[in-house]
Amino acid sequence: MKITANNYRANEVFKMIREYTGKTQKEFGESINRSKTAIQYYEYGERNFDFELLLEICKKENLIITIESKK
Repeated sequence: MKITANNYRANEVFKMIREYTGKTQKEFGESINRSKTAIQYYEYGERNFDFELLLEICKKENLIITIESKK
């Protein structure tokens, strides 16, 4: 999966990552020590998550974050 994050809001990217893992909100939350409710808040944009959480998710799910400059 490749996401050009500039085209989405942070909560949309979060949801795409969770859906890519094939996990429910509850399962995903358990895998990163968060509640299902917290995952819902992240996905609906009602709560912000930090970059550290994103890095943790990527390590657990074997994903890569690439930052490139626009050409």
